[in-house]
Amino acid sequence: MAEMKRLAKDTAIYGISSILGRFLNWCLTPFYTFTLGNTAEFGVVSKVYAWTSLLMVILTYGMETGFFRFANKPGNKPENVYTTSMFSLLVTSLAFLIVSTLFMNPAAKSLNVANNPEFVWMMALTVAIDAFSAIPFAWLRFCKRPIMFAGLRILMIGANIFFNVFFLWVCPMIHRSAPELISWFYNPEYRVGYVFVANVFSSIIGLIPMLPIMWNVKWIFSWPLLKELLKYSRPLMYLGIAGIMNQSLDKILIPYLYPDMSTGDSQLGIYSACFKLGLVMMLFTQAFRYAYEPFVFSISKNTNSKQSYVDGMKYFLLFSVLVFLGVMYYMDVIKFLLAPKYHAGLVVVPIVLFSYIFQGISFNLSFWYKLTDKTKWGAYISFMGLAVTVLGNIIFVPLFGYIASAWTSFVCFLVMMVVSWLLGQRFFPIKYDLKMAGRYVVVGGLFYTVGMYMPIPDLRIRLAYRTLLLLSFVLYVIRVDLPAGTFKTLLGKK
Repeated sequence: MAEMKRLAKDTAIYGISSILGRFLNWCLTPFYTFTLGNTAEFGVVSKVYAWTSLLMVILTYGMETGFFRFANKPGNKPENVYTTSMFSLLVTSLAFLIVSTLFMNPAAKSLNVANNPEFVWMMALTVAIDAFSAIPFAWLRFCKRPIMFAGLRILMIGANIFFNVFFLWVCPMIHRSAPELISWFYNPEYRVGYVFVANVFSSIIGLIPMLPIMWNVKWIFSWPLLKELLKYSRPLMYLGIAGIMNQSLDKILIPYLYPDMSTGDSQLGIYSACFKLGLVMMLFTQAFRYAYEPFVFSISKNTNSKQSYVDGMKYFLLFSVLVFLGVMYYMDVIKFLLAPKYHAGLVVVPIVLFSYIFQGISFNLSFWYKLTDKTKWGAYISFMGLAVTVLGNIIFVPLFGYIASAWTSFVCFLVMMVVSWLLGQRFFPIKYDLKMAGRYVVVGGLFYTVGMYMPIPDLRIRLAYRTLLLLSFVLYVIRVDLPAGTFKTLLGKK
């Protein structure tokens, strides 16, 4: 029981810190839309961040999971696994930084930032530091030090936010009234460049407290152990690449799919900013994953476990529809988080919200191959989604613009969801309540239509009307699909 309590406590710390970190990072999106000069500058930020996410998966090459697997393997000394894997990441991160430095100018030209090749170098430095730090962070988790882990993550995010606010808001105010105070380090024309400067500073600030953890062990490198680690981790890297590309490839491709890349960057800026208004659904899905994953594995041997999976899917769907309606009903207010020049892209928000719902359902369905040790099917499904992502963007974005990227993401995760369900019914059949799911598609669609398309010019009356509709939906859910005592059960009360 003590171990389970510790697991619950650690899970809460990791989960809360991750969700808080994502929210704080997201807060920079509204900030950028108001402080950066134009939508193209935010497009550059989005494009570089997308490349950063992909490069992080490649440069860590599944080694974090490999470390946990081999550090817990009988016969291996965790310290040896730690130093061997960390040495491997050190070498590859340095090699990546050197290559990026040598090819900085061609890379900057391909990213449409030829006038600022240092953007590429700063991105490379940030990725190299973060990739190298992955194993020390994993070591903290292995040593059951969740508070330090979470604290360092929040420190890095806080530093990133601080330097962004300092360079993009504080410095311009000082420059307008007393430019001589900061002219020795601040250039008002550099704007978007300070986003990358802030990232470099935050990565360094996160690295410095980790140095004692890195060096406070006896460094032992084992080539045979590294070969085993690489053999185990390589498939995970491929799976990770497919997963991150399903989420980020559209932000990489969009600028190249317009006749003029500057126009592409501008359109990407609008698309990315509005895409991120799906934060609430993303956070809900993430929170559900943190709670549901350990729950699934803990009950997998129970005789009634399949019914629990059915109930889990049911509650996820109910609350997903509620979140979807809540976001869309109050979009007239939420949209003011973004500068007006980005509002043209708000049409993608409902599509993005549905994409997150499909991701969440796919996550629920994924346990059939995790519980039956058929994880190769997870890779097949991810690469199937990747094929949809690539083809959908390349074919349709030149014809319809960034709206095609949103619909491609929608179709990608819809296909993954359907394929996972079909295969799951073959290998690990679970009788999900499809009738209930279909009913909520209809009911949710009805509430959405009645709420969004009723012509009410006055904003206050419109919001009041939609609030009453949302409360009506909640009452419907409670009356029809939540048995008496559900909330007491969820809260742990008898």
